[in-house]
Amino acid sequence: MKCPGQDMQYWNESAIYEETCPKCGGTVEFYKDDTNRKCGRCGHRMVNPRLDFGCAAYCPFAEQCLGTLPEEFVGNQDNLLKDRVAVEVKRYLKSDFRRIGHIMRVAQQAEKIARDEGANLGITLCAAYLLEIGEIEAAARYGTPTADQIIAEGQRLAAAILGRLAAKEPIVQGVGTLIEAYHRRSDRDSLEIQVLADAADLARLEEMRRDDPLQVREFGLPMVERLLTASARQLAQKMIAL
Repeated sequence: MKCPGQDMQYWNESAIYEETCPKCGGTVEFYKDDTNRKCGRCGHRMVNPRLDFGCAAYCPFAEQCLGTLPEEFVGNQDNLLKDRVAVEVKRYLKSDFRRIGHIMRVAQQAEKIARDEGANLGITLCAAYLLEIGEIEAAARYGTPTADQIIAEGQRLAAAILGRLAAKEPIVQGVGTLIEAYHRRSDRDSLEIQVLADAADLARLEEMRRDDPLQVREFGLPMVERLLTASARQLAQKMIAL
């Protein structure tokens, strides 16, 4: 079976394009399914900058496809990792669609804010997907869990999921640190924590706009004042204005 994305019958004129070699400034032509190509001028082999690996989170042919990439590039695909984390979290939550929807909204808001603010995108987005799973596990185990119990369960589950995905140790440690700081409401000087706190508030505002739009302005305006990043404040103001 051939991946539809690699089948030329589905391609259009945008499937072939030119990129600039980062070494010599020469022009390198890519087909959209090329993982890498060699520059004809200097011989540098460059990775296709437009190739999107999000499909690898679910595609059964992902291992074959990614195997053609330089090893160091595969290891640093933060966007691929966060997509795979999202799939693992959905598997963990099974049919809890309300919780899945909420976590996806938090992650979407976190991505917008992190890009604008310049936060560490890979660690922040992995943490955004994994922030709340500790609450679920701790509640099932302890009934009314303490912050320490929520953090311990969250870090344990996050480490297990990231370990299955072969995430590098700095990412595992970074996500664990963010989970602890988020639930303790500490380290607000950390940009990544600011992004996660704001993303959670924006997700709640988004849900309020869906469920009770008449309350959005009343509760949204005070929320804008307590948001920690300029990007989140702009996003909140747009939601309130709609």
